[in-house]
Amino acid sequence: MNRFVLAAASAALLLFFGLSAQASSVVARVDVAAQKMTVTHYGKVLYEWPVSTARAGYTTPRGEFRPYRVHKLWLSRTYDNAPMPFAVFYDRGWAVHGTDAVSRLGQPASHGCVRLATPNAEAFYRLVRQVGAGNTRIIVEN
Repeated sequence: MNRFVLAAASAALLLFFGLSAQASSVVARVDVAAQKMTVTHYGKVLYEWPVSTARAGYTTPRGEFRPYRVHKLWLSRTYDNAPMPFAVFYDRGWAVHGTDAVSRLGQPASHGCVRLATPNAEAFYRLVRQVGAGNTRIIVEN
């Protein structure tokens, strides 16, 4: 086999396995302008939920992140032990987590975290636990 054919075959394998790995991950895309989060798994949309991100005076960091820890229930050390059920931390102290303030979902209302209805946060938390943090990306944009 000549070098060109071998190189082409190697490139095809890398492309196939690279795309396969990317398609197999969980992606949570948070659209701050639309105040919604779309969760895909293997490239298929599983969920689309309203969220609350940072209200005026606070910031929800933009970028692409991987979760670095998860907690079934976390109490905020910064905000008077406020409960953060089903917290998936993705950047410093920011997390995707549940809230009881469901009437505020769909509009900016948080100190910077991405808030979901608690049953939705639980579904996301369980999915991250199932596939692993290394196979999950959280993309915050707009």
